[in-house]
Amino acid sequence: MDRFHEMQVFLAVAEEAGFAAAARRLKTSPPSVTRAIAAMEQRIGTQLLSRTTRSLHLTEAGQRYLEDCRRILAELNEAEAAAAGSYSIPSGQLTLTAPVLFGELYVAPVLGDYLDRFPRVSINALLVDRVVNMVDEGVEVAVRIGHLQEPGQQAIKVGEVRRVVCAAPGYLDQHARPARPEQLHEAKIVTSSSSQLVSEWRFVDGGQPLTVPIEPRLVVTANNAAIHLARLGWGMTRVLSYQVAGAVAAGELEIVLEEFEPAPLPIQVVFQKSGRVPAKIHTFVDFLTHRLGQDAALNPALKRRS
Repeated sequence: MDRFHEMQVFLAVAEEAGFAAAARRLKTSPPSVTRAIAAMEQRIGTQLLSRTTRSLHLTEAGQRYLEDCRRILAELNEAEAAAAGSYSIPSGQLTLTAPVLFGELYVAPVLGDYLDRFPRVSINALLVDRVVNMVDEGVEVAVRIGHLQEPGQQAIKVGEVRRVVCAAPGYLDQHARPARPEQLHEAKIVTSSSSQLVSEWRFVDGGQPLTVPIEPRLVVTANNAAIHLARLGWGMTRVLSYQVAGAVAAGELEIVLEEFEPAPLPIQVVFQKSGRVPAKIHTFVDFLTHRLGQDAALNPALKRRS
């Protein structure tokens, strides 16, 4: 069996944590996968996988060999892609990730324009509210909110967002606008369980951190639902500024306690910076960073100049 094919089989078994799952991924039979691993271990002269009837684990040698296989196969794919011209002509499938609501509001509108301009590229957009491991999940470009750059990655800042407390003007007229964060204990609060801070909100007072306990009367699973309830005048919520930029501009929501907000979070476009970057990646990064960098909702300095 070809050694590169053996490496592909071993990689599939290790990543899928099983022979049957690897066989399905490779569209072959489990016995052929088993034979390939056995032949590889015999030829190398060491055990790569420790297996029982219930589990499969990499040995120490197997872990080192897995890292080498990933590197060698990546270099092979890069060489083939270079020969095919993917480093000069944008082509192939591009996989990207972004937070759900940010992706829907700001990234999705860019995708169609990019695809119209580069017809040989297709896009798989993974919109999830979790930090995706780009290497493990095959993601080539990520939009990150916060300081989330990893080793070996390049990050380009395209804007920033604030953590804002907001409510409908009608609610604030009826219940008064809080002058300090401590007054939030008197408010009706709706928050999203997707936020890590459901029981407390953090502010800054005179340069010093200020943590305020909150007791939300309503917890929902999605930011959009909390925002909608706030727009209806039910209560107050805390979200990222981009999520309510449209509602604030339309006068449906009003931001309060601005002077106590923590430092803004950067919005970054992140991609792997190792060796040559395929044309589909660098053209998309250029396209996306230009569009997001021109959005006034993400770049307060643009509003001040206009």
